[in-house]
Amino acid sequence: MVTGRFRAFAVASCIGMLLVLLAGALVTNTESGRGCGDDWPLCHGKFIPAYTFETAMELSHRVVSALEGFLVLGVHIAVYRMYRRNRQAFKEPLFYSGAALLFTIIQALMGAAAVKWYQSPPVMAIHFGISIIAFAATFLLVIWAFRAKKAPQTFTVPRSIYPRALATVIYTYIVIYMGAFIRHTDSSGGCLGWPLCNGEVIPELSGATGAVFLHRMGAFILGLAIAGLYIHIRRVTKDGAGLIKPAWWALVLLVAQVLSGAYLTFTIGDEDVFIFSSLIHNVIIVGLFGLLVDIVIRSWRLREGRER
Repeated sequence: MVTGRFRAFAVASCIGMLLVLLAGALVTNTESGRGCGDDWPLCHGKFIPAYTFETAMELSHRVVSALEGFLVLGVHIAVYRMYRRNRQAFKEPLFYSGAALLFTIIQALMGAAAVKWYQSPPVMAIHFGISIIAFAATFLLVIWAFRAKKAPQTFTVPRSIYPRALATVIYTYIVIYMGAFIRHTDSSGGCLGWPLCNGEVIPELSGATGAVFLHRMGAFILGLAIAGLYIHIRRVTKDGAGLIKPAWWALVLLVAQVLSGAYLTFTIGDEDVFIFSSLIHNVIIVGLFGLLVDIVIRSWRLREGRER
């Protein structure tokens, strides 16, 4: 049985993971990654160092990450105890909580490595990608916990949905990585204006301009992929088999992400507003990624012919 207390626990871990993501983005956007020098887990050799803006940002990120680590560990222990009582019923949430714990540990180790040793922008972009996966795991656990209140899902999903959904998720992750790479290389100003790039349909594909333009093209193709997935789900199922609603929300979040990307471009010149618009951009994409992963998992678990 899934209690209300456990659901609240799962929601807290999901919110905590989102805060870790946003805190990490703030550290990057404010260039506070060296706020604690090259010390870890201490900050300038102290538990509570002298105050500077950069130190406060980096230390806050570490504190939030540590608290979230304990939350994720606690949720995993709670799920494991339920799993021992009923292995069949709690196999799925054990996978989610275990994945959240694993990627939280990897995320922490990569963060420590970034402090102790110089890490290139491509490696730092992977750090954000790991955080996205950790968030998705906590997000999926929350979805499972609330679905467990309802009757078991007995419908089947056409087999053609799964490969299309999986390809969309993989491509989404690539586009997310491209965006993280732009942020870690300070290339956001490579394309001024929207939807044109520096007033051109196809600008010079080099340096920061090339990176941002390729990200925009990747996002455009992603939009076509998600729209195509939604249309495909509506076409091959009579009632959507429970997948039409999440696919529709994925489409809504995609539109919101495009608009937030445009807003991000228009606010590049205002540092304070740019930080805020960047956080909005991050929040939307992590929600979109989590929703798409849920579609992938359900289209796999409920696919036609699986019982054979």
